[in-house]
Amino acid sequence: MSQNDQQEPQGQQKLIRPTLEKEAVDKMKIRRKERSLVRKIVFAIVTIGILLGLIVGFAGYKYITDALQPLEPESTEVIEVEIPIGTSTKGITQLLEEGNVIKNATIFNYYIKTQNVSDFQAGFYELSPSMSLDDIIASLQAGGSPVPQSSDHKIIVREGNTIEEIAAEVEEKSDFTAEEFLAKVNDPDFLANATARYPDILTEVSQRTDTRYRLEGYLYPATYDYLNGSGLDEVIMQMLQKTDDVIRPYAEQIASSGYTLHEILTIASLVEKEGVTPEDRANIAGVFFNRLEIDMPIQSDISILYALNEHKELVTFKDLEIDSPYNLYKNTGMGPGPFNSPSEGSIQATLSPADTEYLYFVADTETGIVYFSETYEEHLQLQNQYVDSE
Repeated sequence: MSQNDQQEPQGQQKLIRPTLEKEAVDKMKIRRKERSLVRKIVFAIVTIGILLGLIVGFAGYKYITDALQPLEPESTEVIEVEIPIGTSTKGITQLLEEGNVIKNATIFNYYIKTQNVSDFQAGFYELSPSMSLDDIIASLQAGGSPVPQSSDHKIIVREGNTIEEIAAEVEEKSDFTAEEFLAKVNDPDFLANATARYPDILTEVSQRTDTRYRLEGYLYPATYDYLNGSGLDEVIMQMLQKTDDVIRPYAEQIASSGYTLHEILTIASLVEKEGVTPEDRANIAGVFFNRLEIDMPIQSDISILYALNEHKELVTFKDLEIDSPYNLYKNTGMGPGPFNSPSEGSIQATLSPADTEYLYFVADTETGIVYFSETYEEHLQLQNQYVDSE
């Protein structure tokens, strides 16, 4: 082998070595860049993850905190919620959310578990969106009413209501129509059963045949609970029970008055509509009794409106001619029976009428003040001064 042949490989080696070293350096630089980029990406991902976690955590904390607050802190609304027997805690919270009492049933359910409370009672609850969760829990533990408390579930008989007005209220608040109610109060079989239960108040009226409605005046003005499924007999019996309760303390006074309960209720029903204050009612009752004693027509517009069976602001001379036993302008006496359901105050005034010589009264149309007189001439002067002059 020649010397030149031996030198060529060494030259080539000199050329190859720097090239290999350069490639290695380049690869190392690339790896450093890649590692740096990976670190940056990982750091960015971790940072974003932390930020997202913080955001989600804060949002979740805010959501839960908000759900634990009253639904409407300034609300004065009262909402009735029924909790049926056997309802689970989850079911109760769901009813409260559906009833717009709380914000979130799920959160409230978990809150109840964290507070370790139980023993919630069934019943009807009057709750408010302004109540705190702790107040709601306390109410549920204390127990609700066995019957509805809101007016949506109550039949309200107002003082001076006629039986037809009561029928309309029953139709609005129950499953029965006004026609069904009116038929029931005149049904002989029902009346017989009611009389057997309340003989002290119903014996006399059950024997009459001249009244428009047998129980007119006997359904006491009060608020009555109505539950779905209650029978119509039960609804009316509630009202008769209340009348019996109110009348019982006056039994001796009625017996010594010289009038029957039916007659007392009839006069009281007129007093109810004609007067407002206890003093006026006692005086008005006195006027009616004074007229009865001298066989003078009572002449109450209330009797005309009942005879007409309509509501009117003004009774005309033509109205006074209506042919009806309830027309106390044309007929003497007090008519077949009560014209509405009188209050206890009117019954008291009728049992204790003012001892006067008054035969007339007229009310100032502006002030409502009632003026009484003994003679027709005085009455005309007062009417001209306080009614006709308006």
